[in-house]
Amino acid sequence: MSTATAMRDSATMLRRNLLHIRRYPSLSIMLVAQPILFLLLFVYVFGATLGAGLPGHAGGGNRSIYLVYITPGILIMTVASVALGTAISTATDMTGGIIARFRTMDIARSSVLTGHVLGAVIKTGVAVVIVSGFALLLGFRSEAGPLGWLGALGLLVLTAFSLTWLTVGLGLAADSVETASNTPLFLMILPFVSSAFVPTAAMPPGVRAFAEHQPFTPIVDSLRALLTGVPPGSALWVAIGWCAVISLGGYVWSRRLFLRVPAQ
Repeated sequence: MSTATAMRDSATMLRRNLLHIRRYPSLSIMLVAQPILFLLLFVYVFGATLGAGLPGHAGGGNRSIYLVYITPGILIMTVASVALGTAISTATDMTGGIIARFRTMDIARSSVLTGHVLGAVIKTGVAVVIVSGFALLLGFRSEAGPLGWLGALGLLVLTAFSLTWLTVGLGLAADSVETASNTPLFLMILPFVSSAFVPTAAMPPGVRAFAEHQPFTPIVDSLRALLTGVPPGSALWVAIGWCAVISLGGYVWSRRLFLRVPAQ
């Protein structure tokens, strides 16, 4: 099958997924509302105390300082939240027999999965804009220049791409929609055991070792550096490496699961 045909079929599947988003907006609203609630909770309930404990702000921290610190972590949680929704939509297609039906059609096999991934990346972009708007309304300000914003955008897209391929695999592997809604929850838990909410240096030794060697910490650290106008250093390369590994693993796993689905 030619590349042009595969691109055309992928565009068709993308349009199908975007129509689902428009017709059933409740899931998208819920997935965007969750990061916003976390942002409000941590800034207005814990912000003054946690901001005072940040390095270089002892005794003088406040909510505005903590808002700058926490916003990159909330944006990554937004990406993870939308990826979780992708697992649910993929499982819905899987358990409803739609994917088996697609297997009988003369379309590029990769287009079904590509449509889910591209649709999720677009949805992530919209969600990130909404959550960023709330952060700006709360007082978040960035010291980043054009290159910093471009780098932050690229990192968010790369993270969305990698997590989406992983959750597509989780959705295909799930035996029900309920299972697909639960198995990706670790993507919402891992940011809490990272540098997203507090510096890893403040954690107990065992927890600190785990936090510093899991994917979300270099991703959050790099995004925070890019948004505050600080060079991200080696953390950016580690973050890109993690995203590449997750993307490749998720793609290979998802494709293998998809090809096992019997045509009906």
